[in-house]
Amino acid sequence: MISKELILKNLDNTIDKTQFDFGSFKKGKVRDNYILDDKLIMIATDRQSAFDRILANVPFKGQVLTQTSVFWFENTEDIIQNHKIAHPDPNVVVCKKLTVFPVEVVVRGYITGVTNTAVWTAYKSGVRNFCGNPLPDGLKKNQKLEKPIITPTTKSKDHDEKISGKDVLKRNLMTKDQWEYVSKKAIELFKRGTEIAKQNGLILVDTKYEFGYDDKGNIYLIDEIHTPDSSRYWIKDTYKKRFEKGEEPENIDKEFLRLWFKKNCDPYNDKVLPEAPDSLVVELSRRYIMLYEMITGNEFAPRTGNLKQEIKKNIQEYLEDAE
Repeated sequence: MISKELILKNLDNTIDKTQFDFGSFKKGKVRDNYILDDKLIMIATDRQSAFDRILANVPFKGQVLTQTSVFWFENTEDIIQNHKIAHPDPNVVVCKKLTVFPVEVVVRGYITGVTNTAVWTAYKSGVRNFCGNPLPDGLKKNQKLEKPIITPTTKSKDHDEKISGKDVLKRNLMTKDQWEYVSKKAIELFKRGTEIAKQNGLILVDTKYEFGYDDKGNIYLIDEIHTPDSSRYWIKDTYKKRFEKGEEPENIDKEFLRLWFKKNCDPYNDKVLPEAPDSLVVELSRRYIMLYEMITGNEFAPRTGNLKQEIKKNIQEYLEDAE
């Protein structure tokens, strides 16, 4: 685990944005995407977003997200092919250019959550069928479900909408064969994620997967997989005792920065947001790195130096070699 001092030294050495001349550019919340004729270059920046705003740039975050996904892509390619072509830089994945299904496939192994869209929120208000999944009476918050459930959401610019598998078909978001294949693979991926997380002292609580297809109809796993941003993890060793006592599971929380902004401003409406305290940004970076090391079982090797210059150079060299 790297020191807080090293993170502090790199507070101003982050990737806030990139401006390269590799094809057409599309900016996401965290990733900068460069679209070429036959491939996509995904660069994970260090942007930390919430409230549809950028709250801070967190040292090493983009590297953590990319290398976590690469770890999982390599450990699940026997289950389903993925879009990764190459990994020429710690922050970069070169991917196949695919058509993306407009559905996020969320898999949940536990009944939990506090937001308006959470399973537990719906359950405690009396809902017993969540996104097409029947739920029995008598469940407790944070309890493990008898088997993982799939709760799809639509991909929307405004807000994600919870739907069922039947809705996916009714709205022609996928064909029956596509949905059955994707559902089966999502459960298999979650099972693999659960097994590896358990070996590393974690519980994979819930996660989301995205899929795309090529011009021949072949389906691929895309975007990211089992990262700290797309997944919820709990600490395995303390879960049982804490659940029996009615206590919240132990986790490596990343919400504290978001909560600081809610306390110190109106992040939805204020035109200018206050600057996040260095101490909180450093701690958030430390937790991302800790999660990477726990999830993968690998030691994190931080990159320093001129990050944007290195990224550009590594991509250029890859493209030249690929010609």
